[in-house]
Amino acid sequence: MANFSKSNVPQFSMDVYQNEYLPEGGREVNAIVTVTATGGGTVGSAVAAPHLYTPGQGPSAGVAIMVDCSGSMDYPPTKMRNARDATAAAIDTLRDGVHFAVIGGTHVAKEVYPGGGRLAVADATTRDQAKQALRKLSAGGGTAIGTWLRLAERLLSSADVAIRHGILLTDGRNEHESAQDLKASLDHCAGRFTCDARGVGTDWEVKEVTGIASALLGTADIVADPAGLAADFTQMMETAMGKEVADVALRLWTPVGTSIKYVKQVAPTVEELTDRRTEAGPRAGDYPTGSWGDESRDYHVCVEVPSANIGQEMLAARVSLVIPQPGGGSVQNLGTQGLVRAVWTDDMTASTSINPQVAHYTGQAELAQAIQQGLDLRKAGDFDGATAKLGRAVQLASASGNADTAKLLAKVVDVVDATTGTVRLKAKVAEADEMTLETRSTKTVRVKK
Repeated sequence: MANFSKSNVPQFSMDVYQNEYLPEGGREVNAIVTVTATGGGTVGSAVAAPHLYTPGQGPSAGVAIMVDCSGSMDYPPTKMRNARDATAAAIDTLRDGVHFAVIGGTHVAKEVYPGGGRLAVADATTRDQAKQALRKLSAGGGTAIGTWLRLAERLLSSADVAIRHGILLTDGRNEHESAQDLKASLDHCAGRFTCDARGVGTDWEVKEVTGIASALLGTADIVADPAGLAADFTQMMETAMGKEVADVALRLWTPVGTSIKYVKQVAPTVEELTDRRTEAGPRAGDYPTGSWGDESRDYHVCVEVPSANIGQEMLAARVSLVIPQPGGGSVQNLGTQGLVRAVWTDDMTASTSINPQVAHYTGQAELAQAIQQGLDLRKAGDFDGATAKLGRAVQLASASGNADTAKLLAKVVDVVDATTGTVRLKAKVAEADEMTLETRSTKTVRVKK
């Protein structure tokens, strides 16, 4: 068995927060599951095949950087230059031994470096060659993001690596392929690599960029000023280099008569996972969580149990972390689990109290939804509806201490009273401010312990 450096292989832990008490006839059980990965321990060879680890460096990785080279990247001309500089900064952040490629994206996808349908291996020479190749990037053509993603998937799948990740930059709408074509590409790539997506400027479509990141379990953000690209790309690549375990799934087992109503990630962002379930044997299902480094995330699990009499109790669900193997082979268990319980009681105080973590994240999920609905209503000209929804968002942000979202909301509405959610829509809103609010609407704050 291979020896793993403790600094490279994270130890996973799990905590479950819930009020397990139900009134007679009660059937819905809610729990917040906190999963934490820290680099201070080892889970042995269960994490990945030993040959996918570089001694002293952690897991092997492949990264594909997709740069929008459509005609609009020339307006203003500094945008293309900033994109080249940002990509160069990301390449400088690659650690030695990481496989990588640069893709130029228009209405077709082209290999900028290294070419030949393969990935380069990062060292001083290849990093320099890649940066030289970036100088040839020029703007011209349309936008078909699905073709970029499919090329990235082909290149990344050519390397025998543990972590596969993409970084995608676009400045415009996906006008040269249908929404169905993009969805088909995302379906094809889902589970094959994770991807962070960034929109630069204000001429791109928020729902396209956030949809790409969501489907591929990455992050989405706006870089309104192209001058900020280099810092953002560097941070994204540093985060990618910190990933240590790929393809981790939350496995939920439920007893007979019990069903999962929904599963969603609620921190650091809200991400619906319910429809992404894959069956994993009798009464068990896996929900994908992507790649992990040293980090902590929270998940809201809602389970429907059979009704029972006072005094009865049952295990509503068992939660564990696994790495499913392609083709349904043996599962790698990451050695931690949590239990969701149901206990029926006639103590009204016990059965009606809401667990603080559950209450907090229910509010954060509503906050994200209220922002998105409010902005959609504003665009549709329903200003009364928009005011009501965005007012509710201000109220929720204030109550939960989500200061970052509160600041973004204050650029779209004038806040009269945050506590009651009384607001007025601003007559004029900068497009970048509105897009930033929409793009970051799913970012949450952790519950105050």
